Amino acid sequence: MLALRLVRGSHPLVQLRRLLVATAAAGVGFLLLCTLGYAVGHPEHSSASVLRLLWCALPIAATVQFAVAVARTDPATRPRPGLSSIGLGPARLTAIAATSTAVACTLGSMIALLVYLHLRGDITGLPFDGAAAGLLAAEQPLPLAAALTLLAIVPVAGATAAGLALRPRTGTGTPAPEGAARPVPAGLPWGVALIAVGLAVETYAGRGGGDGVALPGRFDGSPAGVLAGWILTAAGLALAGPGLTHLSGRLLQAARPGAVRLLAGRVLMSEADRIGRPLGVVCAVLSGTLAATTVYAASDGGTAFGPLTGLGAGVVMTCTTATLLTAALESRQGRTHTTEALARIGAPPTVLRTAALLRAAALLAVFLPLTWLIGELAALPLTA
Repeated sequence: MLALRLVRGSHPLVQLRRLLVATAAAGVGFLLLCTLGYAVGHPEHSSASVLRLLWCALPIAATVQFAVAVARTDPATRPRPGLSSIGLGPARLTAIAATSTAVACTLGSMIALLVYLHLRGDITGLPFDGAAAGLLAAEQPLPLAAALTLLAIVPVAGATAAGLALRPRTGTGTPAPEGAARPVPAGLPWGVALIAVGLAVETYAGRGGGDGVALPGRFDGSPAGVLAGWILTAAGLALAGPGLTHLSGRLLQAARPGAVRLLAGRVLMSEADRIGRPLGVVCAVLSGTLAATTVYAASDGGTAFGPLTGLGAGVVMTCTTATLLTAALESRQGRTHTTEALARIGAPPTVLRTAALLRAAALLAVFLPLTWLIGELAALPLTA
């Protein structure tokens, strides 16, 4: 009840972020229900049904990542002085954050169920002259228990991930003073290794050929090794994101930096872990999209993307981009004291704006060429 009251009394922008989480959960829930409908309508194609269900893991992961990012920036669950005295300690606030995430995701899942039942004709008859009847297996009864089980995946996963991400942590070490160097993220070598292995696997599998995997949306003919290489490459980009962000900050401070470049570089280095991983995930999604678009263009329109493929891709791209923007907002909130200190000593507002533009330019200069290169290399085995 307390979580619901906090949700109702939040700022409109906070409510908007929660509504976006519910929308993403609705999209994933609809994909899961369509997968269930395919399994019910095609009982002889059990392996294809399992494959469609496995491909729903990507939108689920993107939605859960976005839900955790929204929970981290929720001011209602941020520890403040005096809350422990009224029973709202760190553990209670973590439980409230997990509950709020579960409420938003459950709302989206229920909307997905209502839309799915409406399109099947189970509520008011078949809409759109029955155009979606074959896709949703409208002639077969829907197993309600299986549908509710699938719809519970996103709320349970989102609440669990939010609780684990925001759980109270007790440290034994002394915090580093403000302005001191932070350690370099350790994931860059492993991320580069995964990217290299993924590209090598794609190239080897593309040259060797093999049976195509029937992906959802009629995007067929891709050897399983190529798909495994794409997954390894995407994981490598996500793992290398913090290290590349830290490297961008170092590049900004090279060759006798002034005050603005030094400020921009230090902020990137200090926020590498917070914004680097979402940025790496966005680059992985963009490189995969570029590779798929290149393959589609090389096939002269022979490969058709179905509506569910477009919905899944839209959910992944929207959630990863929104997660990056939310992480940037969290980073800005964490620099409030530094911004106030600069204002007190008379720093002009243009300094902060110029530093923000320099940070964005440095990140684009590092990540854009890398994303384009990996996308082209990933598409090469399928277009050769």
